[in-house]
Amino acid sequence: MSMKEEHIVELENVKKTFRDFWLRPTVAAVDSLSLTVRRGEVFGLLGPNGSGKSTTIKMILGLLAPSAGEVKLFGLSPRSIAARKKLGYLPELSYLHPFLTASETLRYYAGLCGLSRKEAASRTKELLEMVGLSDVASRPVGGFSKGMARRVALASSLIGKPELLILDEPTSGLDPISTKEVKTLVKALAAGGMTVLMTSHLLADAQDVCDRVMIVNHGRCVAEGNVAELETSLEEFFLAKVGDVQDFQLAPFLAAQNVTGKDK
Repeated sequence: MSMKEEHIVELENVKKTFRDFWLRPTVAAVDSLSLTVRRGEVFGLLGPNGSGKSTTIKMILGLLAPSAGEVKLFGLSPRSIAARKKLGYLPELSYLHPFLTASETLRYYAGLCGLSRKEAASRTKELLEMVGLSDVASRPVGGFSKGMARRVALASSLIGKPELLILDEPTSGLDPISTKEVKTLVKALAAGGMTVLMTSHLLADAQDVCDRVMIVNHGRCVAEGNVAELETSLEEFFLAKVGDVQDFQLAPFLAAQNVTGKDK
């Protein structure tokens, strides 16, 4: 198998069913899902809220065990130490200690990765330069804007020089400038050979950075393919596969709230 065809992430007929206190099945969050992420590509996992994206990511990270099927990370179990050493993860919500500076934050995570003080200092400087925060390295992150904090969190996920970077809604809640900065960083990482798996509900952003996408709904794959080969926008493609927003009816809610839309 060539390097370009090497599969970094593999899911084969994976199911995840959550059970209640009496072990009765309640929710089938993921249902017979199979996917592969190849080395060096940016893969987008897209879907509406409740489609199973987060559950899938948690199984890839080894935080949840599948009810059936198999998940492999670098050909290993996601819970193996060898696989986790090659993994970087940016959660949807970034929890940073507000009283630590940007530099202290990165050195803290470097220590968790087992880097020496010298290695931690060098890696911290390198990453702060990469995310454009060298000038504010000594400022507490509690005073950072949301976009700046997101870049610190992204730098933290790269401390261990991962081969696979998993990004959960990386641009969620960011303004257009911060969104562009994050997308530029993702493109630069991909250009350097890093494999990226990202989830997003911002379809235009996914279209800008992803090589391939998979759309999931109700825990199943409804479409998969190369973004460059789409004959329409990803948003139009998504709606065609998942369903139009008109399926969501506001009339009963408005009636219940006694909203008529007429001027009084």
